[in-house]
Amino acid sequence: MRHNSQIYETLLLPKKNYFPDFQEDIFCVALKIFKMRSNMDIHFEHGKFNHHLFIFSLGEHREKKVIWVGFPYNFQLVNHLKQYAKPYWSATKKCWYLPDNMSNRTLCHLELAVTGKEVVAKISTVNMPEFERFQDRLRLKSYSPNTLRTYSIEFAQLLYLLKDYPVKDLSPEKLQSYFLYCTKALKLSENGIHSRMNAIKFYFEQVLHREKMFFDIPRPKKPLLLPKSLNTVEVKKLFEVTDNIKHRLILQLCYGMGLRVSEIVHLKIEDIDSVSMRVLIQCGKGKKDRYVNLPQSVLEDLRNYYMVFRPKQFLFEGQSGGQYTIRSAQLVFGTAMKKAGIQKTIGIHGLRHSYATHLLEYGTDISFIQKLLGHNDIKTTLRYTHITSPAIQGIKSPLDRLV
Repeated sequence: MRHNSQIYETLLLPKKNYFPDFQEDIFCVALKIFKMRSNMDIHFEHGKFNHHLFIFSLGEHREKKVIWVGFPYNFQLVNHLKQYAKPYWSATKKCWYLPDNMSNRTLCHLELAVTGKEVVAKISTVNMPEFERFQDRLRLKSYSPNTLRTYSIEFAQLLYLLKDYPVKDLSPEKLQSYFLYCTKALKLSENGIHSRMNAIKFYFEQVLHREKMFFDIPRPKKPLLLPKSLNTVEVKKLFEVTDNIKHRLILQLCYGMGLRVSEIVHLKIEDIDSVSMRVLIQCGKGKKDRYVNLPQSVLEDLRNYYMVFRPKQFLFEGQSGGQYTIRSAQLVFGTAMKKAGIQKTIGIHGLRHSYATHLLEYGTDISFIQKLLGHNDIKTTLRYTHITSPAIQGIKSPLDRLV
């Protein structure tokens, strides 16, 4: 195996071959970092991508956002990169690159884009430091990327309206007026008001440490909405109309194991144990691990799928490598619903609701369903008892008795 000190010497070649978007000073820093590691051997840990062997730079190529991958040419490094992603070669830039998406940013240990430039551009310079403090606090508390994005956008809506007025000078009375404005003028839903309140409350209580700011601000009552689900005939039809084995497996596992869409795209090959017939769900909602049962009926399809698609790390991977996107999984479900002719307004999360509902119908204990779904509070799981109850379903309508 070639020693890193030999590899780093090739960095003395013109930098444009490796770092097309890098400036002189940035490249020099990168070169120093590489030389600091010159006494290390190339280390490829089995089943894990070593991002330390590369330098990544965000840029654009052919009007698309990309991640430039800089490294002195070595066939081992190229093969290592290809093992975990689907890189492309730019003949004009003489450099490898990856599509700039969440999956590849995670692989390269790059910061996930929380808010776009258009969001930041509308915030006044007066409140920008507070917005940055707000995001830093969210990151320190290890909030999920979705929560980071949602909270940042919700907090930014307030900052847009304030313009040059300092957000930290807002009083409880002015905050209450703002939420009334959101209700009357913006006509936000109850859930929308709750989401905005949570974000702004986080700023005042977690960033400014003002715990009593929201003491007298009432919250709107949330509507009690029952989970939407499909019946068994509809679920079966959904699978029958989906010919693509990968797409069908995504739907089958979402339903057969009661998974969230974020959990299905995060599934790794190593998480599936076909001997014990269990699947490890890593870092589900609330960053909790749990085990679910692997359906026996999908085992053969899983093996056939693996032989055809040969996924490298994640069970479901996109065309450009890396994990399948949530949006792609949602589109798979939407397409199947149209082909099956099912008119219900329901998303892919409805398969998880269907899983819980049908388990209840088959007589499964509610506490077991709670564990399989990964719910902290049994009250969350008890919602499904409002959907299905054999005793209630057995009650005959007075209308039927008149016939």
